[in-house]
Amino acid sequence: MSGQPSSAGRYPQAPCVAVGAIVFKDEHVLLVRRGKAPSRGQWAIPGGSVALGETLQQAAEREIFEETGIRIAAGEPAYTFDVVDRDNRGQVRYHYVIIDLDAVHQGGELRAGDDALEARWVSAPDLVGLDVSPPTRQLLCDRYHFGCTCEADESGS
Repeated sequence: MSGQPSSAGRYPQAPCVAVGAIVFKDEHVLLVRRGKAPSRGQWAIPGGSVALGETLQQAAEREIFEETGIRIAAGEPAYTFDVVDRDNRGQVRYHYVIIDLDAVHQGGELRAGDDALEARWVSAPDLVGLDVSPPTRQLLCDRYHFGCTCEADESGS
């Protein structure tokens, strides 16, 4: 991969720092369906890798525009988590440290771009039926009380 640091992608030598942006508009959250591993096919907060010399905010603004066509003003970190994926031999296949930032919608035309299969503004009720990555679901419920399903638990507990 040209232009990619050796720590990015499969079987990295070091963790890759990535950002996402939590963007709300008219009681909908901006999500993308991932086109690449890890989490391929799952819905998640849009974002990607931080390039050398970029601030977290600059990286989030660039990545969200590349993935969705939406312009944002990125703010402060809201949630940080790790994605560590190991192969059947126990070797680290992917390792991302992801920092999701609060962001304000500024405009743009929604479209899927870069490595997103789809981009969508999702309402809380629609979130329930989507295959959403666990960190995204936890973040949206815990911090924003958005799309929580604990009251609608079908197991009866």
